[in-house]
Amino acid sequence: MLYNKLKKYSKSEIYPMHMPGHKRSKKFMPPELSCDIDITEIYDFDNLHNSHGILRDTAGLASELYGSLEAFMLINGSTVGILAAIGAHTKRGDRILTDKNCHQSVTNAAELFGLEVIFITPDIDETTGIPCSITPESVKAVLKDDKSIKLVVLTSPSYEGVVSDVKAIADIIHKAGALLFVDCSHGAHFGFSDGFPKSPVTLGADIVVMSLHKTLPALTQCSLLHICSERADASAVKHLLSILQTSSPSYVLMASIDSCLRLLKSDSKRLFSEYEEKLKAFYDITKLQHLHFPAFSSFYDYDVGKIVIVTKNTALNGFELTDTLRNEYNIELERATDDYAIAMTSICDTPEGYNRLADALVKIDLAL
Repeated sequence: MLYNKLKKYSKSEIYPMHMPGHKRSKKFMPPELSCDIDITEIYDFDNLHNSHGILRDTAGLASELYGSLEAFMLINGSTVGILAAIGAHTKRGDRILTDKNCHQSVTNAAELFGLEVIFITPDIDETTGIPCSITPESVKAVLKDDKSIKLVVLTSPSYEGVVSDVKAIADIIHKAGALLFVDCSHGAHFGFSDGFPKSPVTLGADIVVMSLHKTLPALTQCSLLHICSERADASAVKHLLSILQTSSPSYVLMASIDSCLRLLKSDSKRLFSEYEEKLKAFYDITKLQHLHFPAFSSFYDYDVGKIVIVTKNTALNGFELTDTLRNEYNIELERATDDYAIAMTSICDTPEGYNRLADALVKIDLAL
């Protein structure tokens, strides 16, 4: 049974250096998020697709915290936000510009809405194999040659934590008469601390999607879509979300979104201060000779919460490192490639979790 397998994993000694951001910690999550609060739309509980009460209050809180004009709760993950945002701002036959780092839902949206996709391919950092930031110059060059593009979809941060210059790119796009939609799925924690990059919501993007569940204490599928400028069509987005999301949205998931936002409102300063301290301590104690971490100066900006362990030019590849951490040290990473592996962190990680990863990496490194 799937339930039994999940329970077995939850009781194992494996430390989760992967999504979701709550890290299975009940310290940051309401412990009663279960079937006893699983309802449908009934009296006094509002309606996600036409909210006027408690659910509108939650969306309003999201808008307040992140600084957007309007926010929509997503209970089908950032994927549905990407589909809705692209569909709301294009018509069949249009061309959209995006980067090769884009999530598959961007190309799925193109297929769904009959769009042509133009790609920008980022440079690859030679020492790590990580795709670099998308440059403003590369965006400007494409828009100069193709004035038919009216929507640009930018992935920032990337899966690896690489951030692009959203403000400069937004200025270029707006001068060209186009809109900027930022897939910030991996950056819902941005903007709450100077130790992390600024949120694209405040940098000139017109629409932004973010996954609370990736880097914050929220259940899987809990995300937000932000309308950040008057250029964006909020009514068209709302209409498409009502089509693409289920007509029976989970109140358990919506309660998780609400709980996460209220935690950020009440205690973000302390939580992010502690988060920064734990990350700094991890990087300080993890002294490696063969494996290494990216040089943050290689990119426009970088999310230090993404621990990318570079295996390039060592006796291990990223897949082998991931297998070793799982099988010998009970640590499960998020993602692996030939050149590196990714450990995802959040405000919910413990000092013990960081220490376990640091100790394991040092031992593996010494054996290389």
